[in-house]
Amino acid sequence: MTDELATIIDFIRYAASRFSAAGLTFGHSHDNPIDEATHLVLAAVHLPPDIPPAYGAGRLTRDERSKLLALIERRVTERLPVAYLVGETWFAGMKFKSDHRALVPRSPIAELIEGGFSPWLDGRSVERALDMCTGSGCIGIAMAEYNPEWQVDIADISPEALSLARENITFQQADRVRAVQSDLFAGLAGEKYDLIVSNPPYVTHDEYAALPPEYSHEPALGLTSGDDGLDLTVRMLDEAADHLTDDGLIIVEVGDSERTLVELLPNLPFVWLEFKVGQMGIFALERRDLIDHAAGIRELRQSRHL
Repeated sequence: MTDELATIIDFIRYAASRFSAAGLTFGHSHDNPIDEATHLVLAAVHLPPDIPPAYGAGRLTRDERSKLLALIERRVTERLPVAYLVGETWFAGMKFKSDHRALVPRSPIAELIEGGFSPWLDGRSVERALDMCTGSGCIGIAMAEYNPEWQVDIADISPEALSLARENITFQQADRVRAVQSDLFAGLAGEKYDLIVSNPPYVTHDEYAALPPEYSHEPALGLTSGDDGLDLTVRMLDEAADHLTDDGLIIVEVGDSERTLVELLPNLPFVWLEFKVGQMGIFALERRDLIDHAAGIRELRQSRHL
């Protein structure tokens, strides 16, 4: 009986058990039911994720217990991501607002930000950076937080996503971050950056159709990008050189579309970045690489009628 549940750890254990028994999918910041249950319970009672373990024995009020039981039930029956249920998530050690206007932040680019983009930016001077396809704004805002000398623009085609990103700019008091509505670079004429970072949509139409129910709550615009998931990436590669400084670098996440991209542009010298768990489908390219291979990129774009 749920009336036997009293403490924070009771509810974390109960939620994790319910999530496991229901066969939920864990892919929105967490990969297991215990971490997801911990996120839900602590956020719902307004506690940070790094509280000392002793707080687990803290007893919840009647209202808190009722609220948590309702949230657990919604996670199971509606398959809503926990970040949407509690309205917040964490990225690169920072808390962000999260709701249906943008994807739940979950990019491994957080590891790059926390590590200072080393060794890729070692010895480089960065004054301006761009987070393209920003969604909730988490990548660009985190870049600004970790690099106080950078001016950061964040751009997205979606006015809904940008409204959330602007709320996160205010929430994090990120006064060196500017939000711009733009279809890729269309709204950034004349702007140049030392670093462009992007986690664009890269899910194929077939992959999207097969996704678990949790992903149906996220905007499809933030997930899909053509039959092979690479339409936006190809456009970005074609246009990025005009918006990079001479020694500029672009870093883009394409996930499982990595192999297809290499097959499409076999001569482009992609550098596939290594993470703690190995490669994660994220590449880096120098501006000069884009210029040297501009003809091949343009030919690919034209063949796709983009």
